[in-house]
Amino acid sequence: MSPPQSSSSAVSRRSFITGASLAVPLVAAGAAGASWASPSPTPLATVTLGPSTYAHPGLVHTLADVEVTSLNVAGSAQPWLGGWNRLVANGRSNSGWQPRPVETVIRGGDGQNYGPLFTDIHAAYQNALRWRISGEAAHGAAAVRILNAWSGMLTTVTGNADRFLAAGIYGYQFANAAELVRDHPDFEFERFRGMLLNVFHPMNEHFLTNHNGAVITNYWANWDLCNMASIIAIGIFADRDDLVDRAVTYFQSGAGNGSLPHAVPFVYEDEGLAQWQESGRDQAHSMMGIGLMGAFCEMAWNQGIDCYGHDNNRFLKAAEYVAKYNLGNDVPFTPYTWQSGPWTTASHAGWHTQTVPSEGARGQGRPVWDQVLGHYSGRKGLDTPWVSQIAATLRPDGGGGDYGPNSGGYDALGFGTLMQYPAQTGRRVSRLQSFNFPDRYVRHTGSTVRLDPSTSPVKDSQFRVVPGLASQADGRISFESVDMPGYFLRHWNYTFSLVQNDDSAVFKADATFLPVTGLGHSNLTSFRSHNYPDRYIRHSNYGLKLTTIASDLDRADATYRMVD
Repeated sequence: MSPPQSSSSAVSRRSFITGASLAVPLVAAGAAGASWASPSPTPLATVTLGPSTYAHPGLVHTLADVEVTSLNVAGSAQPWLGGWNRLVANGRSNSGWQPRPVETVIRGGDGQNYGPLFTDIHAAYQNALRWRISGEAAHGAAAVRILNAWSGMLTTVTGNADRFLAAGIYGYQFANAAELVRDHPDFEFERFRGMLLNVFHPMNEHFLTNHNGAVITNYWANWDLCNMASIIAIGIFADRDDLVDRAVTYFQSGAGNGSLPHAVPFVYEDEGLAQWQESGRDQAHSMMGIGLMGAFCEMAWNQGIDCYGHDNNRFLKAAEYVAKYNLGNDVPFTPYTWQSGPWTTASHAGWHTQTVPSEGARGQGRPVWDQVLGHYSGRKGLDTPWVSQIAATLRPDGGGGDYGPNSGGYDALGFGTLMQYPAQTGRRVSRLQSFNFPDRYVRHTGSTVRLDPSTSPVKDSQFRVVPGLASQADGRISFESVDMPGYFLRHWNYTFSLVQNDDSAVFKADATFLPVTGLGHSNLTSFRSHNYPDRYIRHSNYGLKLTTIASDLDRADATYRMVD
């Protein structure tokens, strides 16, 4: 066994894409499964909110996720149909659900009353999912009814220290439910945005900054993680760069136990494992933490930021560790020492050490694993032996209330099998969204390639990101059309078209690009030509060109977001 290691490196930032506004719920004809809509349901009208800094929907689910799920369920494909049936069977998915908002939510201490909040959030999320997948208008209306009721009533989240758990968990979950209906014509978008920014975010930030007046190691990883998840979710929902940057920076190097180096303090490279910060506490909170970090990484990924891969896939090693132990196997354990108490605690006081992983709640089921599997195995094609095994024991997984009636049964949104189980391994599909024209995407019409507004069918703007045809050095890639396999984006005379691969050296060179830090925005991506390294993919008059870069406008035109 290799000695445990600790390391850090800069967070790699991808680019992104996905619909700037999902114009209509995605409906698949001839759907099968419990309570599936009629073959031609009439979806609710939607509104367009205008170009946005971020891709929407773009929290834990994207436009592509919804479309793929809709098609899988319509085709009675397993395990997605099984996941759909679990969603429909969950009592919180009923379109008749009536919200129970209050002005002041209390979690912890006297007068605790937070139960209706977390059940209502899950009812909103589950109804929103049903609306997006099936197009059944009643479910969209139910989600909007719940969310509008709370944004019109809630002013305060309070209680003992647990109030910060409420602000974190329910802040990120609220944002995810609302993201799915953000363009519904009856949704009070600005009012809900204000509630997230004025009620939840200040508490999230206060906790990450002050940790409730405690020494920095007092609170376990999940306390930080839920507040980090809330900040990034609110930042994306509200189009606030500062909040997204704050959350990602904290993930990389925050002082508390939710940052990656502290949440995963010891790495066992030879075994592909890494110790989780709460492993010596109990397994319920360890799995809760895996779910929260998974949700955080998924939201970041869907906006072009690769937290999953940070520090050589450190999070994957931690997920493998927690999964292996909860499957009944032994894992290495390095003694974990920490201090508890208020910030005034003397440096010699309040110290504790754990020497073995805890047996508490070992083997408990939580619906967090298919999300982790979907990224590392599905997108990246990496080996996930223990995550694969534990995910299979729960598949198809459920959601809120399926794993216990109390708050712990609602810590994860769930339904990972339905939304994130990978159909294939190592096959990433992305869309290229313009940085300076965020309502436009690179798409093809036949062989012609342009920058056009949101497209239907979406496959016209989807590309498989494959290893570079001419070279894979430094992460070079090529873009293969999803709906015309074997055809690639290629430049010829400095103009782009979609051309069938003729397997020549010239073709391969013309179709290979090096992703680099965005020339117009450091969070995004630009693409440098493999065989003309002074030229980049740039749009001009909505056409795609290969040009040199001389001005700020050039840099903006050559910057894109890649979102799956």
